[in-house]
Amino acid sequence: MSQVLVGQEAPDFTAPAVMGDNSINEEFNLKSYLDGSYGVLFFYPLDFTFVCPSEIIAFDKRRAAFEERGAKVIACSIDSHFTHLAWKNTPVNEGGLGQVQFPMVADITKDIVTNYGVKTGPGIAFRGTFIIDKNGVVRHQLVNDLPLGRNVDETIRTLDALIFHEEHGEVCPAGWNKGDSGMTATPDGVAAYLSANSDKL
Repeated sequence: MSQVLVGQEAPDFTAPAVMGDNSINEEFNLKSYLDGSYGVLFFYPLDFTFVCPSEIIAFDKRRAAFEERGAKVIACSIDSHFTHLAWKNTPVNEGGLGQVQFPMVADITKDIVTNYGVKTGPGIAFRGTFIIDKNGVVRHQLVNDLPLGRNVDETIRTLDALIFHEEHGEVCPAGWNKGDSGMTATPDGVAAYLSANSDKL
């Protein structure tokens, strides 16, 4: 059953994972790995499929942007860590991933996809994305159906909004991007923001 985890502690897990250097961590633990960092945990249906490699490569190409924001990226599917590694070792021009540099978790038991509410009827994962704050709380959740690839830049934008709010106390209105003005969460703040920006919405 799908569930909303926003505002709740991110379900912890320990499972095998292929690390960025292709080593196998048989007991990869989410909390230990994040260790007070922001986390971007994303689920995808299956290795050696179609939309999935485009998303995984897109996340990897923006890994530096996540790292600049103090965020660690983690991928997860129900495939084994051996299959993850084989996919990493398959060249991109043959439908593989190449050497993506974030951990790829193997949820063979399907406990993780169940706990995050992204398990489909057939038992694979929807395209779920979760932003976890430094206290281990889920602050953003997005779940796409299988045919719908994600926009990784939107994940970065949402992470920027969270960081801005935490640093400045203001809220981020529709279409907010890094460098834009925030909004004071009061009636006067809303009025002031809309007076200056409603034509841009």
